[in-house]
Formats: sequence, C-alpha cells, structure tokens
Amino acid sequence: METQLVLEKWAGTISALVIGAEKKEGGSRGNTVKIGGQNSLPLLFKEGSIPNPPAIAFEIWDIPPQDWPEELLEPYGKSLNNPFDWADKCVNEFKAQLLCVKMQGAHPDFGNKGPKESGEFISALLKKVSVPLIIIGSGDDAKDNLILPACSEAAKNERCLIGCAVQENYKTLVGSVLADGHNIIAESPIDINIAKQLNILISDMGLSLQRIVINPTIGALGYGLEYAYSIMERARLAGLSGDKTLASPFICFVGQESWRAKEAKVSLEQGIAWEIITATSFIQSGADLLVLRHPKAIQKVSEYIGTLFKKQANS
Repeated sequence: METQLVLEKWAGTISALVIGAEKKEGGSRGNTVKIGGQNSLPLLFKEGSIPNPPAIAFEIWDIPPQDWPEELLEPYGKSLNNPFDWADKCVNEFKAQLLCVKMQGAHPDFGNKGPKESGEFISALLKKVSVPLIIIGSGDDAKDNLILPACSEAAKNERCLIGCAVQENYKTLVGSVLADGHNIIAESPIDINIAKQLNILISDMGLSLQRIVINPTIGALGYGLEYAYSIMERARLAGLSGDKTLASPFICFVGQESWRAKEAKVSLEQGIAWEIITATSFIQSGADLLVLRHPKAIQKVSEYIGTLFKKQANS
C-alpha cells in the first residue's frame, strides 16, 4: 500500500513586509528586502506557499565594537575603526543586501551620543551605502526614546525597520515610525502573550499589524534555544490558524546571542559553528530575518537557505 502524506492547510497567512524604499517609492535604496508572506509552517513547501526565503542582515555599530572577541573582529580589520568603512566593506566586499545598525554609541556608558549626532550619522550612512537599513537602539530605553526618533526622521521615507519597541516603552517609537513611513520591531521576552499584547497596543496607535516584526528575544545554542524555538512555533501556529495579532514575521539577533556564549569563544571555528547552528535552528522554527556577525557564518547560512529553496523550486 502506498503511503500518502497528510498535508495541513492553514486559514491564516503571515504578513509580508518590505524593508527599504527605492527611488520610485520616494526613497533612495538600490534594493529592497521582502520577508514573510507564507501560509505554511517553515520549510513545508508542499503544504502551502513560502514566497520569501529568510533574509540575512550584517550587524554593524556606530562605534567600534566594545565586547566582540578577537576572532570576530579579524575579518573586518581596520574598517571597524570607522563605521562608514565597516558598512562599505559589508556591502562591497561581503555583498550584504541589508544592514542592521546598532546605535551603541548613544548608550550612556559607550559615548552618550545625542539625538542630533545620531540623526546625522544615519543621514551620512544612507549616503554611503544603498542597501536597506534596520536601525536598533543602544539598549537604554530612556536614551533610545531620544535618539531613535531622530534616526527615524533622518531616514524618512526610506522604509527602514526600527526597534525595539517594548511593552513598557513603545509609544514614542510608534509615533516616529508612523510619521516617517517605517516598519517597527516589537520585542517581547520569550512570551507569546506579551508578544500578542504588544502588537495590539502598537496597532491601537494606528500602525498596521502588517508593519510589525516580532523580536522574540532568542537564546543561542545551549542557552535557551529550545525554549525560544517552542515559543516561536506556538506564535507561528497561532498566526497560521488565523490570529492576525501574531501573524507577524520574526527577527532573530543570532550573532549577538551566539557570540556571547562562552563556547563560541573557545576558537574561531567553534564560534562560527555556534552562529551557523543557532541560525539554521531558528530558520526551522520560523525565523524570517536573521541578524548575523561573522562573514563566514553568513556565507554558510546563505548557502543553506539557497539549497533549501532550490530544492523547493525543483520539486
């Protein structure tokens, strides 16, 4: 007797979201990046449509990195001393299609840059590179409330992805994103109920649910990966089942989490492997957008994604 697969069909669809705006759309980007839009669980190509493969962003900072291990610094060399050179190297040498800019220099402990300086930096970066930008704050909520609106205004009409909005501190950022035509990252602490509630609060201010990306605050391999994986699965199942408040794409800050693990610092090879395995694991749990650090890890994860979607095209 021939065995037949039972194929699941879902009522919901994950929101499709575009990062970046080209000249014809009022921006200045040379390309755009589209994520989401699927009506199937991750990689189950026969069950539905998965139109957009997971996208990868190179992480850069507005200051030289303070806590990156030597093995991670080496491939970028002297360019790390100048964030514009760093961005240029990512785009022109490593062929980045998307950059994630962390405004670490605004943190009170790492330079305490103000709104004017932060906004001017984003303006200059947009002139330096033509790829779309993800812009995230320093991690200090009070300071980010001041500098992220300035960054948002500096990038007006470029349709950036800006974050992170949290349940206790989201109104200022939502207002800026609405005014300047961007998308937003909603961050929840590995909690599906908080993720849902935050999306509702943001949409109540007038920002469409289709412009929200969920940051579920993952853990790396060996540091809570399985818990974050299960939370992402639950949220994705809810979204595909018809809950529009959870039908948002996921962003995972894989590089940040992987390289803080002590195991990743044992050797260069192990650090790269830690980042690769963490990234590929979260692709299987539904990650739509990955922020990575080491160029070799990015190359290997890109090849992995390409292989998966090539198989889909040939099936």
